[in-house]
Amino acid sequence: MDQLRKYAPLWNKYRPAILKMMLAAASEPQQYELSSHEVLGHDTKKKGPVGFTLQISKRKAVNNIKNSEIAQDLLNTLQLSKRGSELIDKNDYSIVLDKQFKLHISQISPQNTESEIKTNE
Repeated sequence: MDQLRKYAPLWNKYRPAILKMMLAAASEPQQYELSSHEVLGHDTKKKGPVGFTLQISKRKAVNNIKNSEIAQDLLNTLQLSKRGSELIDKNDYSIVLDKQFKLHISQISPQNTESEIKTNE
């Protein structure tokens, strides 16, 4: 299985920093610059763009990441991490890797929480 997860070593290396940023994202969006050679070094076939947008809600991607192996591997890494799993279970996140290899992490507050819906009825 790990053989299929070619970006797993990358995300495992950065996992502590990503988890810290996810916690800090509760107050403001976070950014972290990855080194391009490190990211590109995992894509031996160079078959797809490495930039992605990953939106997570209730431990799952809510946007289509089917064609982004790097985004799938990040989500998998977070799901396998005890702390990461807790964070993505309780909060919604938007994680974007832009073309300059900068990782942007934002915590998304749900538009309508159940309590707001019930008080409006």
